[in-house]
Amino acid sequence: MSSPSGSRSARIQEAEKAMGLRTTADGGPSVPVLALSARAQEVLTAHPRTRDLTASLPRTDTGPLRIALLGPYSSGKSTLIAALLRLPAAEVEDLVDAAPKTLEETPYPWNGVTLVDLPGTLSGDDSHRASAERGVRGADALMIVTTSELPGEAETEAIVRALDADGFADRSVVVVNKMNAENSDREVILDEIRKRLGPFADRVPIVPTDARDFLDATNDVDLTDEERELLASGSGIDALTTELRRIVAPGVSGVRPRAQAYELLRVLADAEEMWHLHGEDLDAVRTAEKVEASLSHAREGVLKALERESEVLAARIRTEGGRIADSVSEKNGTVPTGIATDVAGRLVDSHTDFDISFSSSTRAAYDALTAEFGDVVPEPEEWVNNVNPPEANPATPTKSPLEEAVKKAAEKAAKQGAGKLSEWLRKIATDKEKAAAVADWLNKNKVGQKLLDSGGKVTNGAKKFKPWGKVNATNKVSSWAGKAQWAPMVMGPALDAAVIIKDQSNRMAVDKHRKEIRDHFAHVALQQRDGLVDAGAAHLRGWIADVEDALSDLTRPGGQIGATREAALKEIGSLRDATKRLIEQAAG
Repeated sequence: MSSPSGSRSARIQEAEKAMGLRTTADGGPSVPVLALSARAQEVLTAHPRTRDLTASLPRTDTGPLRIALLGPYSSGKSTLIAALLRLPAAEVEDLVDAAPKTLEETPYPWNGVTLVDLPGTLSGDDSHRASAERGVRGADALMIVTTSELPGEAETEAIVRALDADGFADRSVVVVNKMNAENSDREVILDEIRKRLGPFADRVPIVPTDARDFLDATNDVDLTDEERELLASGSGIDALTTELRRIVAPGVSGVRPRAQAYELLRVLADAEEMWHLHGEDLDAVRTAEKVEASLSHAREGVLKALERESEVLAARIRTEGGRIADSVSEKNGTVPTGIATDVAGRLVDSHTDFDISFSSSTRAAYDALTAEFGDVVPEPEEWVNNVNPPEANPATPTKSPLEEAVKKAAEKAAKQGAGKLSEWLRKIATDKEKAAAVADWLNKNKVGQKLLDSGGKVTNGAKKFKPWGKVNATNKVSSWAGKAQWAPMVMGPALDAAVIIKDQSNRMAVDKHRKEIRDHFAHVALQQRDGLVDAGAAHLRGWIADVEDALSDLTRPGGQIGATREAALKEIGSLRDATKRLIEQAAG
């Protein structure tokens, strides 16, 4: 038989006292554990899912310590109780005469504590198993009962779980009953029990007993005194009595707080289990998560396109700046009108390409969300130049009206000097007649009609406008030109020959101004890139917000459940961690 020493018991008591588990002189329960239990009461009461669990929370309890007998059907738990109580023969038969032996928790006062006989955990009756589990949860200490036939796999797992997860390792005794049966080798059986207890073999006393021999020694009148003494001394009941008294020696204030701390952990684990979602709640949360994942995917896709295309645009601006700089004449310091015009067109092309790519990425995100959630998804606002998606097989490539307008302006400006481009664009933006002329020009062909006629509200075919259609088209053209002011800003120094060079005879001055042009275009490239990223991201945020609002009926129930669940689990986890720290401090 193995047994913890008295000095070890003293160390446990000192540790409990140091951590505040023994805080009252009258044997009252632990203040720290009950404080955590009070906090748990508030957290669990806050939601109907966990409200009923509050009945199981530890509360002030100064009643006798409870030692529960845990073991399988026919392990002799009731007979052991009869032996510990020293019952006479008539009362022994009343106690043990039942099938299955014990149907529910049955208490027996013994030496100032209460022995609680639990239903057999392996009786085959689920109600017995549930009753036994409840009894374990309400116990301060355990008497784990098995037999010389040795516990099976399921029984061994139950024993180790009680010692480990349920925290009874230092508040238990393992009783191997019916040890005096024929063909029983005591040392072999005890060695096998130790192996099955694993790391707990040195922490838990193992007591071999034979309760029937002890009862026979007490009640069989035909035995001699010598036979009586032999049976009693070999029954192990006196050794079991000693171990049980040792376990409960610290008293209520030394044992119960540990039991309460572990019961609090079990209640909190039950609370976490209650938050495992099922049925409609689970469907609602999954729907909310699906929407969030889809929106996140859409957002990431558009932002990646935005960053990529803005970098492409910036690179093209720098490239065209290099062309302008290289074209500065060393003879007269001017930029050839043809190059200036071509650069203007290319810069507009690059901006149009950005518009189309960014709009396409947003449209792809919209199409994906619509495929998932239907027509409830709102369409995104058109971006910058109101670029519409091209037809499947257009007769001619679709181009932005801004590109066409600027190229047209550049051709006219070439006759009078490229510097006229900026002025012409400003006139389009501010002069309705100029804008109306551009609208008429655009409406002369199919491509122009398509670009003007977003939503089919502008034209009635070539050279025709719907009522208010020309006004709408004119306003569009004015808007496009206003948004195109970046083009003159980029081109400004390049198109004004007087700014490019002042000293035609100084090659160093030419090189200096070439560098200034490159630097200017590089600076504008960064500004354009950052400005487009910021503007595009703001455009995207607005649309995503609209989508979230449109899908709120789908996401709101699951979002509320998810948020409530997350907050509850966070509170429960905090209580669980605090309780574990309390237990670890006591064990340390």
